Amino acid sequence: MKIKYHDNSSFSLIQFFRLMKGVTKMIRQYIMDGKASLGIELGSTRIKAVLIGEDHAPIASGDYTWENRLVNGVWTYRLQDAWDGIREAYANLKQDIQAKYGVKLSRLAAMGISAMMHGYLPFDKNGRQLCEFRTWRNTMTGAAAEELTALFDFNIPQRWSIAHLYQAMLNGEAHVKDMDHLTTLAGYIHWQLTGKKVLGIGEASGMFPIDSEKGCFDEKMMAAFAGKVKAMGYSWTPEEVLPAVLNAGEEAGFLTAEGASLLDPTGELQSGCPLCPPEGDAGTGMTATNAVAIRTGNVSAGTSVFAMVVLEKPLSRVYPEIDMVTTPTGKPVAMVHCNNCTSDINAWAGMLKGFCDAAKLPVSMGDIYTAIFQAALKGEKDCGGVVNVALLSGEPVVGLAEGRPMIVRTPEAKLTFENFSRSIVAGAVTSLKVGMDILYRENVQIDSLLGHGGYFKTPGAGQQILADALKTPVSVMETAGEGGPWGMAVLAAYRVNREENESLEEYLTNKVFASAQATTLKPDTASAAGLDEYTALFVKALIAEKEAVLHLK
Repeated sequence: MKIKYHDNSSFSLIQFFRLMKGVTKMIRQYIMDGKASLGIELGSTRIKAVLIGEDHAPIASGDYTWENRLVNGVWTYRLQDAWDGIREAYANLKQDIQAKYGVKLSRLAAMGISAMMHGYLPFDKNGRQLCEFRTWRNTMTGAAAEELTALFDFNIPQRWSIAHLYQAMLNGEAHVKDMDHLTTLAGYIHWQLTGKKVLGIGEASGMFPIDSEKGCFDEKMMAAFAGKVKAMGYSWTPEEVLPAVLNAGEEAGFLTAEGASLLDPTGELQSGCPLCPPEGDAGTGMTATNAVAIRTGNVSAGTSVFAMVVLEKPLSRVYPEIDMVTTPTGKPVAMVHCNNCTSDINAWAGMLKGFCDAAKLPVSMGDIYTAIFQAALKGEKDCGGVVNVALLSGEPVVGLAEGRPMIVRTPEAKLTFENFSRSIVAGAVTSLKVGMDILYRENVQIDSLLGHGGYFKTPGAGQQILADALKTPVSVMETAGEGGPWGMAVLAAYRVNREENESLEEYLTNKVFASAQATTLKPDTASAAGLDEYTALFVKALIAEKEAVLHLK
């Protein structure tokens, strides 16, 4: 048997298997020599570990599924659950390596930790956690965010760490006086693995505003906040409790013996490998899509959705819908972050699966998702008068502190499966569109916008609807399917493999994405106009959504 190629050359299947055997042998030796780099990301529903080889391609992975909890009105995760998940994901990675290459993982060239950005994790001087981990999903810091936005003349979203801290101060919470260190989830895990209280600059930009020129927390804003701290009688200063800020590629500590045992209780993993600065999922998403240069951007669409665009000039004014964060190298980024995306699609898919089971139809969940996304492309451009307000939790971009998932339609609406599907697929990113339309009106130039996450899993469907909604071409790369954990592994590799004075932009373009394949879909004018009409109805429906929040408890 022979395999034909486009240039009419051929080689036998035996030769093909010999080639693959040789590749496997090379990877096996690469792992045994401790040259592979590891990225671990704690996402909102999955903790995943990805190991990459010399060409930055994934060579093994392992994951673990977890969920946040609503405890006493606070969205949270237990830190013990985080460690259980990390160890399980790492153990599954080791099993994958053993199955593919027949070797044990004992040494690493480098590693990095990333996680959901923002949130609130305070500790005392003995390292004791002072309150529950308050995640990005909480919308209970409105007073603090509003006051800090006015104080700094800089938009401070509710989910930012500084908003949570100041809200706790305003509330008079007893634990604040005992605080010695405030960090994020990625910063906490990195601290436990290395003993270093640091953050990558992209992750740090979701704690407190950054001065991109100096590569540190903004000194004037820090001084203004320090005045608030002193006036309220606290003995600590912001400089003392916030982590040190590092750029991509800088030294961020080494895996300690204690850290190695936390990650791998079997004792097989050796200590000593360098770690890169811990980053947030926004920074790893930018890395995974090669969107760290000016006029590039990316959209990460899963449980939540956010779009990030690297700016070439400042916006004309402060917008409460737009966060100003940075790339892993400190470049200013306009970010639209929405708490809700695919969860409502998942709920409807689960309901349809229940129907199929009741009807004894042999349909898988994968079949249902594919049917929903493909049907969405066939619906009327404006969804035929069917409007889905897909808000399970609060959504500050559209001014809601809580959510009540709701689907409404006008009496003359055409409730077809295609229109219904389009309303839930488009509805998942309509809050994002509301924010991104501000950048469109600001004439922000975007040369490339790359998507990654579960929303893009059905080829062409979510990608086309997002391109139409944002009136911008959207690309999806093959490598972007690995998402943030792969991006974190790439940042770890950059830490140890970059040449002197080689920027992250140069490293990604020349060494990681030089041969990357991507598909690009351009916006359809008629569909874009239809989604503008749909968005107008969505905004009107928010009046009913607010009433539902008040009365449906």
